[in-house]
Amino acid sequence: MAITASMVKELRDSTGAGMMDAKKALTETDGDMEAAVDWLRTKGLAKAAKKSGRIAAEGLVAVVVDGGKGVAVEVNSETDFVGKNAEFQDMVAGIAKAALTVDDVEALKAADMGGKSVADVITDKIATIGENMSVRRMATIEGDNVVAYVHNAAAPGMGKIGVLVALKGDEAFGKQVAMHIAAVNPASLSEADLDPAVVEKEKQVQMDIARESGKPEEVIEKMIVGRMKKFMAEVTLLNQQFVVNPDLTVAAAAKEAGAEITGFIRLEVGEGIEKKEEDFAAEVAKAAQG
Repeated sequence: MAITASMVKELRDSTGAGMMDAKKALTETDGDMEAAVDWLRTKGLAKAAKKSGRIAAEGLVAVVVDGGKGVAVEVNSETDFVGKNAEFQDMVAGIAKAALTVDDVEALKAADMGGKSVADVITDKIATIGENMSVRRMATIEGDNVVAYVHNAAAPGMGKIGVLVALKGDEAFGKQVAMHIAAVNPASLSEADLDPAVVEKEKQVQMDIARESGKPEEVIEKMIVGRMKKFMAEVTLLNQQFVVNPDLTVAAAAKEAGAEITGFIRLEVGEGIEKKEEDFAAEVAKAAQG
């Protein structure tokens, strides 16, 4: 597979690796971006595999809570300007309320919203605003108490990051946990909830890194135990250091507050979507040529 300059740039941006190292990683992995990140990590050349996907698409995430049920919905637009548009915000608020009555995105698109389906409302709004839009995803959560938090709010209940926390206990503590989740972005609630494939992949990467050191297998096995424990402390909510009080883990803080966290949802606008990079000068030149 031909390795392009844009591929090298993307890998450099996501890992902090040098240009030649990024190119070599892509060459060694036949252009597989994810495998190239792992290759760089194995060689100790990736400063940070920061994101599973570039955050590029625009729009809003809205969160709504009704009793013991909460829902988060992501509605995308082409530009950030539309996210600040009052018409768009009103539509997103209505879609989020409609989401309380359904279980998935397809059902949401068919749900009633003022006498029209959500899909038809979006189609009408596209014609009015003149920009493509879509309901990308939704997630629901239930619990004794459900707390909502929006980071970078553009309007009440909607912004760039929406978080819902289900818990038994104090709502004020739940709000602190929601803010922690917005900032730290844990992969799961606990080790038991973490995708086994994610765990196995990380273990393999750590094994490869350890083997690069040339140490004996029995030493490597002991190293991996410690490294995986550290990994779990970084990606699972209950094991993370609580941003409000870094001396405690989130689990310890919950115990101190007399609370039990039972689940969470975190949606960020454009998460995992690759946005096409526009060459503005080329676009202007093309327009000028008719």
